[in-house]
Amino acid sequence: MNSHDIDPAGAGPVDRIRYLMARLREPETGCPWDCRQSYVSIAPFTIEEAYEVADTIARGDFDHLREELGDLLFQVVFYTQMAEEEGRFQFIDVLQELEQKLVRRHPHVFPAGTLESRVEPDREISETEIKSNWERIKQREKAAKNQLGESLLDTVPTGMAPLKRAYKMQARAAQKGFDWPEPRAVLDKLLEEVEELTTEVRAGSSATTTDRIADELGDVLFCCVNLARHFKLDPEWVMIEANRKFEQRFRAVEQAVMAGGESLEDVSLERMEQEWQAAKSRLRAASRQRDGE
Repeated sequence: MNSHDIDPAGAGPVDRIRYLMARLREPETGCPWDCRQSYVSIAPFTIEEAYEVADTIARGDFDHLREELGDLLFQVVFYTQMAEEEGRFQFIDVLQELEQKLVRRHPHVFPAGTLESRVEPDREISETEIKSNWERIKQREKAAKNQLGESLLDTVPTGMAPLKRAYKMQARAAQKGFDWPEPRAVLDKLLEEVEELTTEVRAGSSATTTDRIADELGDVLFCCVNLARHFKLDPEWVMIEANRKFEQRFRAVEQAVMAGGESLEDVSLERMEQEWQAAKSRLRAASRQRDGE
């Protein structure tokens, strides 16, 4: 059903949002901003909304998760409305393709390849086998669509966030055995890369040296991602938590300074460091107390 043909009075929530989006995109009576948008212009907002969902979860702010998920869903509605206007596909096509793909990639749940099929209750399958099946089926799908390319890494989107892309490329290479045997080996490599970075930093600050520092720093970051992967940690989530921790402590420093009638510009670095260490201790104690409850 075309989104313009929806009767909002008798429609369900999803169709009402589709109708709303179609109204926003009407050339004569819609919203000028929405009408100007394209797939390319909306893409950055989609990434931003996905990060806001992740941030809400990281902060445990589940009261606002529903709102953030709605914002992310609206991005899907926006794209499908533009595609519908161009005669490419409709919202129902997106849902149907999603259903078919998920059923196809979960043969351990849908053995006959249909949503209605079921497995025997006592059948067991390991998580390793599940992941292996998923990747094998995914590769078969891409091969059928001529999306594999010449390299195994061609399947990793270039527009992906850098930390996530590093993780994905390492995981792809690891599937073929190109990987460190254990986390300690990765840590040794990380320490080696840090030493190389240290050498460049101590060498000076010329433009050439700066380029080499950037190169070595990239190696350190790439190795950090590798270490996270070996511990089955998502580097994006690790960075989100690190950012959250820094924000908490810095805000505490600001509050402590302002409580004395001063501003950050008025106090020395040593004073800020003292407040930072105090905030660090308080927040750690509070965290331990929560974990013990």
